[in-house]
Amino acid sequence: MRGIGEMARESGLSVSALRFYDGAGVLVPAWVDPVSGYRWYGSEQLEESRLLARLRRAGMPLADIRLVLAGWSGADTDLVRKLLEAHLRRLERGLSDARTEFSSLRALLDRREKSMTVLRTDPVRLTVSAPELAAALDAVRFAAGTDPELPMLGGVLFDVEGEVLHVVATDRYRMALARAGATGHDGARVQAVVPSPLVDAMRALLGDDASVRLTVDGVRVTLEAGDRQAAGQCVDQGFPDYRRLVHLPAGRRAPVDVAAFREAVEAGPVRPSEAREQDGVSFDLIVLEVSADGGITVCEDGDGGGSRIAVNRAFLLEALAAGAQDQLILEVGAPTAPLAIRRTDTDTTFSMLMPVRLES
Repeated sequence: MRGIGEMARESGLSVSALRFYDGAGVLVPAWVDPVSGYRWYGSEQLEESRLLARLRRAGMPLADIRLVLAGWSGADTDLVRKLLEAHLRRLERGLSDARTEFSSLRALLDRREKSMTVLRTDPVRLTVSAPELAAALDAVRFAAGTDPELPMLGGVLFDVEGEVLHVVATDRYRMALARAGATGHDGARVQAVVPSPLVDAMRALLGDDASVRLTVDGVRVTLEAGDRQAAGQCVDQGFPDYRRLVHLPAGRRAPVDVAAFREAVEAGPVRPSEAREQDGVSFDLIVLEVSADGGITVCEDGDGGGSRIAVNRAFLLEALAAGAQDQLILEVGAPTAPLAIRRTDTDTTFSMLMPVRLES
């Protein structure tokens, strides 16, 4: 007999998934302890659980999975073969439909790009508060992307609007925003995506100077601090419209003591799994829950109520460090909504973590 934890490790299904499939009548444990409720599985169920995991990874509907498992060990496997073939045909039709839609989208993009007029503007020169810019870069740098297939995310967006310099970074799974005061520009909005190595070089120049000079000249950006400067080419690709991504539905706000909460996250229960990957890298999943009294706790994967949210543990720890405060506010909405990590002294510096879907 295998306990549910051992079954999870050997099958590739999470503990919460095994509980879900038990409740759905798909993979029922051989025995359940009547006192503790702990689930035990027979050795013959390991093959079924691995088959179930494969079928779910292939996206087969639960109703079909029930029939496949029921017919797998029978003498007549004709139904199983027909179900597998039917699902493969659905996937192929879906892929064909997706290719058609993507071809249409690419054509729309081509027409849109051709219709856009690139305006050559004079250089934009700003005076920026050095301490504010340093704090802003520190608050967002951790969220910059590293995927070579998405170079437009491999840096920090400098978004100049009036007397405000917004800095933004995202790698799709998280996003961080901050701002710094700026003077010297009252024209149209100007944006530049500064690659991460150049961002790091700029940050190294931000010392005791009260202010620095920032120049955006076409595809080149320069930061001058006294007699020192860091300059280089911007990423010549557009950054996503981050403003569309930060309008979150109001969630439950939970103040946290960062040191204590960080310790709880580091020591709390996690479930490493090769099934949890982002850009091909496996990670530890941490599940948070906001209680009725406004506290936030780390809970077991699959435990807790509707206010729980699962996120990448390493990303959460980096966001807490980037917050650079002893007290932060975590805002939890629906399990499918991003987790917001906010500062207590401003609404303009915050980060968001994309949630990870739990099977159950």
